[in-house]
Amino acid sequence: MREYLVVFLVAAAVTYLLTVVAREIAVRTGAVAKVRDRDVHAEPIPYLGGLAMLGGLFAAFLVARELPFLSGSQSFVFDDALSVLYAGALVCAVGVLDDIFDLDALTKFGGQVLAVGVLVYGGIQFKYFYQPNGVSFSLDPTQGAILTSIVVIGTINAVNFIDGLDGLAAGVIGIGASAFFAFCYLMTIVNDVDRATTASLLSAALAGACLGFLVHNFHPARIFMGDSGSMLIGLVLSSAAITMTTQYSDVDFSTGFDGTRASLLPLLLPVALPILILVVPLADMLLAVVRRTAAGRSPFAPDKQHLHHRLLEIGHSHRKAVVIMWMWAALVGFGAVFASLLTGPLVLVGVISGLAVTVVVTFVAPNLTPFRRSGEKVPPA
Repeated sequence: MREYLVVFLVAAAVTYLLTVVAREIAVRTGAVAKVRDRDVHAEPIPYLGGLAMLGGLFAAFLVARELPFLSGSQSFVFDDALSVLYAGALVCAVGVLDDIFDLDALTKFGGQVLAVGVLVYGGIQFKYFYQPNGVSFSLDPTQGAILTSIVVIGTINAVNFIDGLDGLAAGVIGIGASAFFAFCYLMTIVNDVDRATTASLLSAALAGACLGFLVHNFHPARIFMGDSGSMLIGLVLSSAAITMTTQYSDVDFSTGFDGTRASLLPLLLPVALPILILVVPLADMLLAVVRRTAAGRSPFAPDKQHLHHRLLEIGHSHRKAVVIMWMWAALVGFGAVFASLLTGPLVLVGVISGLAVTVVVTFVAPNLTPFRRSGEKVPPA
């Protein structure tokens, strides 16, 4: 656990430092987010935050190879992690070109497909799934590649979709990576296997990179991650989940942390977690498509009716709207992890309590008006 903490801190520190360099490159190359009608920022902001995050991930990888415990792990741990980073570098490069030259959607999609091809070539794809009775069934290479493409490309575009408020995407994915790290690490404890896994390594590094970038990206943002960052972190999160299902065929995903048989959730969590973490923005995306199509417009036509816009409209500040969406991500991500590995009333009480707090903060807090001691109203902070 201590070495994973080192990986996390290295990724955070290097990303934090490189973000300053990435911002300067963005300014010099003209990779700047201009102010549009649907945007919430009031002045142009540099892109290319993904370059700093990619540097943080590679730095964490190189440091991990020198740490006493992780360096003694099986060779496929770092081989698979390197394949993911190569694919991440490719999709980040496509994002950089888009941030500078504004590529069309088809070209970006082609870059995403190529990145998935790098993953599959490196052996990062779904190969088998587990049943509650402990028996696994295998996928043929074509089925595994297709499912891998759907999960990875879907996650990449969902992360890109939610990158609409300062700090939103970095926070949501950082929380998701932290939740998945907890799942991966606890599963190795349950099954008494090697604690060194690619999924844990990538999740810890990704959480650190998101935190390091978030310092510069939280409102008011001094830099945006751009497509170079959103596509990168979406790919790394989904790829980390995929590696969890491929490296240890003897891991029993159907056993909970307390030794009892669990539900189907832990069996499906490596596939479902990227979707669960992004369930709120994915629902927002679906509603946007329905809303625009019903109005006779293109489903890709921009508007200001997304979830984060509505949070601003009902009275939340920019920062509060972001924190609320972080809370929803944490509730879904950590709730799924704990519900999959633990049983008993405490888990149910914890999830319900978290849901109640999140709902209150989301819908009740904007209606609370502070008063002075004399009873005079003052505007909300």
